Amino acid sequence: MKKTILLFLFILPLYFVTGQMIKGRVVSDNGNLISGVNIYIDGTKTGTISKEDGTFSLSISSTTLGNVVFQKDDFETFTTPASEVINKNLKVVLTKTTAIEEIRLVPYTPEAYRSYINYFLETFIGSDREHVTIKNQKSLKFSYDKKNKFLKVKAPNTLIIENKNLGYEIRYNLINYTSDFNSHMVNYTGTSFFKETKSSDKIKLNRMNAYDGSLLHFFRSIYNNQIPEEKFIVNHVVKVPNPKYPTEEELKILDDFKQIVKSSAMLKIPENISDISQRKNNQKPNALAIVKTQIPDSAYVERKDGKVLFSFKDMLQVNYQKYSYEIKGKEFTKEGLPITLSSYLHPEGEVFEITKEGNISNPDQLINEGDFTKNKIENLLPLDYQLGD
Repeated sequence: MKKTILLFLFILPLYFVTGQMIKGRVVSDNGNLISGVNIYIDGTKTGTISKEDGTFSLSISSTTLGNVVFQKDDFETFTTPASEVINKNLKVVLTKTTAIEEIRLVPYTPEAYRSYINYFLETFIGSDREHVTIKNQKSLKFSYDKKNKFLKVKAPNTLIIENKNLGYEIRYNLINYTSDFNSHMVNYTGTSFFKETKSSDKIKLNRMNAYDGSLLHFFRSIYNNQIPEEKFIVNHVVKVPNPKYPTEEELKILDDFKQIVKSSAMLKIPENISDISQRKNNQKPNALAIVKTQIPDSAYVERKDGKVLFSFKDMLQVNYQKYSYEIKGKEFTKEGLPITLSSYLHPEGEVFEITKEGNISNPDQLINEGDFTKNKIENLLPLDYQLGD
């Protein structure tokens, strides 16, 4: 049974307010005032906390910073575009999570946690477990569906992530994390609030190297109409069937053989079955073919009514020559030999709006592969980051 969750935001008259401000009060669905609600612009360092009487006031510098988030553990998170609530008096009603019915077809178990915690950290945090850690990691809940090879992870509490390399503490509200082991697709969404914990030349250097060639860098370049100037090269790519991958008929033969093996003591694998199995495991169903190189941004960007819209029917390959930033005396300079970063974006006809900060609408719907997938939490920068901060 699925229960509809209602989150409310009432706009009340506001007088004598100047500047760009988001203010109001937060209450529960039974009318009680809620203190300690985290209120922030998603992905930035701009935030506040509601007071004892539920009131809050958040000053912001731009009307296009994205979404404002109202988040408190044990309550459903509420998100709304900041541009729609600026200089209005708000009444935000949050619903208790305990009021939500949930049917667990596949339970969350300690065994699943132990089996997949390292995989989760690798795909969510990244490879540097020493300097990037989740302080309350044991609060995570894991569920694994063996039949469908599907992993789900939820975080009942806000994750407190310490990134010593970039000098941030991140309060990450993990809304969804799934991994399909059949398709090898990982998808997660959440909201984040950054607090700067340390600043030094070394940390500034790490931030610059994390930004250079990243997805954030790419989308800011699109917004500013500076793709060539920022040295990104974009190619048109299509999927073509891989002749080495098994046919549907061969896959059916392989599945039938597996059923026979389950019901018999057969140990020897026929040569043709072994060949099909190896090609299924080592090959991908489709290969990628570059149709056109160095396409103009007009092929995938539309500028209309003050908005920058990103869309493309097929796939885009994004290449970037990345030099490492180094410190020479008191200057930050790019040194050494470059490495080529190559990434793939799958807009698949969807339309995404890009903000000047480098954020996009519905980011969970944009599939990416290659080097952009390395932009995990260990390399995550706030949307209000500027090169050199």
